[in-house]
Amino acid sequence: MPSLPAVSALEARRLLLGAQGLLDDPACPATPARLQALVERMGFVQVDSINVVERAHHLTLGSRLDAYRPPHLTTLLENRRSLFEHWTHDASAIPTAFFPHWRHRFERYRRRFHEDGWLRDRLGPRFRKVMDGIRERIRGDGPVLSRDFEHDRKGEPGGWWGWKPQKAALEVLWRAGELAIARREGFQKVYDLMERVLPEAHARPAPPKREHEDWACREALDRLGVATPGEIAAFWHAVGPAEARRWCREALRRGEIEEVLVESVDGAAPRRAVAVADWRARLKRLPTPPDRMRLLSPFDPILRDRKRALRLFGFDYRIEVFVPAPRRRYGYYVMPVLDGEELVARVEPKFRRDTGTLEVRGVWWEGRPRAARRLRDALQRLAALVGARRVFPAHATMAPCTP
Repeated sequence: MPSLPAVSALEARRLLLGAQGLLDDPACPATPARLQALVERMGFVQVDSINVVERAHHLTLGSRLDAYRPPHLTTLLENRRSLFEHWTHDASAIPTAFFPHWRHRFERYRRRFHEDGWLRDRLGPRFRKVMDGIRERIRGDGPVLSRDFEHDRKGEPGGWWGWKPQKAALEVLWRAGELAIARREGFQKVYDLMERVLPEAHARPAPPKREHEDWACREALDRLGVATPGEIAAFWHAVGPAEARRWCREALRRGEIEEVLVESVDGAAPRRAVAVADWRARLKRLPTPPDRMRLLSPFDPILRDRKRALRLFGFDYRIEVFVPAPRRRYGYYVMPVLDGEELVARVEPKFRRDTGTLEVRGVWWEGRPRAARRLRDALQRLAALVGARRVFPAHATMAPCTP
């Protein structure tokens, strides 16, 4: 067999950064059209509730467009309805144009939710009656929030682990595609019937299963540049590894993709993978990365696969939100720093909303410290995004910390 073409770690990194919008000029205006195009290009933006600095979806978009502000995303989700909220690997803002493909996910969830013991326990033995009651109320009275229902399990806590039956029912009906997120109030979901929130999308049928699998694999690879079948399957969580492997075999036979060996920055053995057919031409077209540092959300798509980030960037990253404080190596909410196309540092910021201060709790450089001015500029851009009036302390950007 002829030897497979090699894709260096730097080339694979550039393909990923380019596909995920991190090589473009972030100084471009954040118009609705440009923001919509960015989300479509990325595929989706993960939504997360942690608000130590700002919610993850806003941090992800703000790292790509300087002028982005949270109301811009609200416009697309709640006014134009060109994005909708549902699941990929996690809760995400997704282009509404992709909605027909989510019908397969809705159906899969309807078949399998009974296997979720935790949810069934939250719903209780009369779950059908609870869900019928939710449907009737929304159809008759309009959108609802979980807080519109009393917790009928006296003495049990609220919050994530103490979901009342109605909250569990709302989530089941949302994930099954009967309900949609019409808007958010203080980040609380407001649920309404899918046909009322997205009437045009709701009227469109699901594509045939094989057409859906082809779409999911092809579009995933397009947004990764180079990937293994497992990475393709993990992108949308729309197909399984077996379907992704089958698609790769068939797409290779059709000449639509190319088999390659992807190298790692640490010199480890290359990994067998597939690449978009035009990966060499894409590399030539990619722009020079912006000459700046920027802080990335811990949930940024280039960081989501921690093993890939280590292979391509030499950056060993772990979110320590769920790590007990004494065992954290860095901090509760640490944002990686991208300098051009290198991950060069970690910063632990916290937005003190009572004083309007973006507090820098720690900076850890990978290797030698870089220009402090560039990091200060990145922190000032982050402060503008979240609405902080100042960054403190300024000298925190000057010296490395020891993990």
